[in-house]
Formats: sequence, structure tokens, C-alpha cells
Amino acid sequence: MSVQSGYVSIIGKPNAGKSTLLNAILKLKFSIATNKPQTTRKNIVGILSEEQYQLIFLDTPGILEPKYLLQKKMLEAVHSAVANSDIVLVLAECSSKEVQKDILQEKIVDAVLKSATQKKILVLTKVDLIEQPVLGPEIEKIQALNIFDEIIAVSAKEKFQVDVLITLLLKYLPEHPKYYPEDILSDKNERFFVAEFIREQIFLKYQDEIPYSTEVVIVDFKEREGRKDFIQADIYIEKESQRKILIGKEGAGIKKVGLAARKEIEAFLEREVYLELRVKVKENWRKNESVLRSLGYDDE
Repeated sequence: MSVQSGYVSIIGKPNAGKSTLLNAILKLKFSIATNKPQTTRKNIVGILSEEQYQLIFLDTPGILEPKYLLQKKMLEAVHSAVANSDIVLVLAECSSKEVQKDILQEKIVDAVLKSATQKKILVLTKVDLIEQPVLGPEIEKIQALNIFDEIIAVSAKEKFQVDVLITLLLKYLPEHPKYYPEDILSDKNERFFVAEFIREQIFLKYQDEIPYSTEVVIVDFKEREGRKDFIQADIYIEKESQRKILIGKEGAGIKKVGLAARKEIEAFLEREVYLELRVKVKENWRKNESVLRSLGYDDE
């Protein structure tokens, strides 16, 4: 029997539910997800392997009009994912009052769609938040434009039609030997995911510019037999005033981040860790080409 294998890019505007969908497909917390836009900054590979197929998902940053260099790099990552995929999943919230405008009339989204020659599937997300009959007229309008090969409504939170979506993907997945060993879940290493879990807690616990002005770098990661693993992470922030807010009074803020992140890290690694966080100022890092390169934003 032939084997199917291929790449599936997941694209859409910020907060469309891309990371939540990937987590539901893989049935584990894999990609960080918050209610703030731009949580995802780099393409994250998640691999679903079964006996007769391998789906390699590319979770991408939310598509927006870039205002500074980091956002430009994030948009480049989206285009890279689309260019290297066999199927493109375009996500839009069902709860949006104007699904058609959300997907088709945004300049950046439209540009990405026009560059994609692959099979395109429109995934209407968060269907649990609306009355389904409302979708009918919107779906008919979009179908009439002949842009998408398929349209499906899902709820990642309720696991509604997630399995149906996988079946739909297999309809278009090419015949090809598996790209990765079956026990591999991602091409990213443990350090990457540890940094992501720390950054997720910053997004969850802080408002305004703090989450967007921070980057997490794993400085040390030691596995210690008979003892907790040691992890040391530096959190970069752009201003001294932001550093004080992030640390909090007598270190209370950064302590809360560390405790919450450690729980997520231990659940992911399935072992205990000692987590040490340091906050450092790196002025305007989001607009600095050499700094962004050192942080891996040219690796896509």
C-alpha cells in the first residue's frame, strides 16, 4: 500500500486559532496559544505520523501589515511556509461578522493567497461560538469565487470536525515516503519549546507592549542524573522601565512567570526542572537586523 506524506501550512490573521488547531490535531500542547495577537513569531513544525501517512504542519505567525523589522521577518516566515507546502490551510474565525472580507479583502492575506498554487482549504474556526446556520450565506459567497478547493468549519476547542479535516487533507496529500521518523514530533529541539513556554507566560500575565517587547533565549540547559534539570533563560526587553515592570515589586512578577512556565515545561519534558530567569535590556532589538539574525529570525 502506498504512503502519503507532505507539508501543510497553516496561515491566517492573528488570533484566527492556528496554534489551537495544531494542538488539537496533534492531541498535545505543542504550540503556545494566547488571546493576544502575534503570539507565534516563527514557523513551528508539528508532525502527525500514522502507518500510511505523515502530515507535517507549519504553524505560522499571524498575517498583518508589518510596522517594524520583526513583523517583516514574521511575514517572510509565512511566505516561506506557503512556498514550501503541498497544501495551504487558510484560517478565519467563524465569529467574524464579515468572513468574506476577513479573508479576501485584506491586502496581506490576499497577497499570500495569490502566491499559492497549491490546494487551498478554508478552515472556519471557533464554530462553537456562533449559530451554525449563520455560516451558510457566507460559505456560498466564498465558494462562488472559486479560490478554495474545500471549505470546512471546525472547533478546535470542542474537537468538532478536527478528524474530518484530517480526512480532507489526506484527499490532497501526495504519495511520498515519510520525511521524518515516526517518533519525531517536530524539527525543533527542547530548548526552543522551553523558550516558547516562558514567552507564553509573559503574554498571559502582562499587557500593553511588555509581551511584544520581550524575547527569550535559553542560555544553559543541563540534564542532571538524580537531580532536577537546570535551565537558565535570559529575557530580553527593550527599555529599563519595561524591565522593572516585568520583574515587579521585589521580583514578584518574574517569580510568577517562572512558576507558571516551570509547570508547563515539566509537563512537556515529563521531568522536573530548576528554572532560573534573568531579565536584560537590549534596546530596540525588534528593529535590529543583526540581533534578529542572532535570534534565529533568518532561519525560515
